[in-house]
Amino acid sequence: MLKIRRPTTPSQRHRSYLVHENLHEGRPMKSLVRRFKNRGGRNALGRITARHRGGGHKHLYRVVDFKRDKRDIPAVVERIERDPGRRALIALLRYADGERRYVLAPDGLKPGDKVVAGANVEVKVGNALPLEAIPTGIMVHNVELTPGHGGQLARSAGATVQLQAKEGEFAFLKMPSGEVRRVNLTCYATVGQVGNLDWENVWIGSAGRKRWMGRRPHVRGAAMNPVDHPHGGGEGKAGAGRPPVSPWGQKAKGLKTRRPKLSDKWIVQRRP
Repeated sequence: MLKIRRPTTPSQRHRSYLVHENLHEGRPMKSLVRRFKNRGGRNALGRITARHRGGGHKHLYRVVDFKRDKRDIPAVVERIERDPGRRALIALLRYADGERRYVLAPDGLKPGDKVVAGANVEVKVGNALPLEAIPTGIMVHNVELTPGHGGQLARSAGATVQLQAKEGEFAFLKMPSGEVRRVNLTCYATVGQVGNLDWENVWIGSAGRKRWMGRRPHVRGAAMNPVDHPHGGGEGKAGAGRPPVSPWGQKAKGLKTRRPKLSDKWIVQRRP
């Protein structure tokens, strides 16, 4: 549920937050977390490859099971938790043999529900099946691109993929962007839509809250000097005098930046 702050300060006037029922507020499962080091947008050479990153609240990485390779063993949802490293909520599963794992929490999944992964299980929210066992028209998430490699498609909050058709050994999936892609029928997917749908409606409201998330200020190029940005300089609020570009002169609008990938051959229809 989305709630709006009372306007006690200028930033609180434009701030909203989410309130979830039955959400675990304690510490995560100790055996399923790993140390996470903030690299401030720098690669292995120490060079900044993603600008405006750094700072932010410390957090631990939750090890999420994207493969769902514990087949035909029923599990009970112990609790639903927040994950500071992603927008989606995560669910802690306790399997019949006692093992616990985190998975992405689909919309509608509650503590106490039973889920299972396998080729001959019921098609219901939270269950993981190969695409060949899922009827067409069903909405799925956490879809594998390569059998056994774990889910790579539709993992963010509110994301979902529609299984449109099956032909030969391939399934045709309609992505959230409108792109249609072929995926092998033996790839696994989880039934349902990723939860926390209201995340996209949250108003951050203040620069400080953005800093908690590890995002640093973004300065406009027109506010810089000519030595720092192609849009800089000029008396008063001068126009750029050229199409919008990055600090290094690359066009910022309309330029195709996507590099060819091995998986591009499986795209049937590009996004509109």
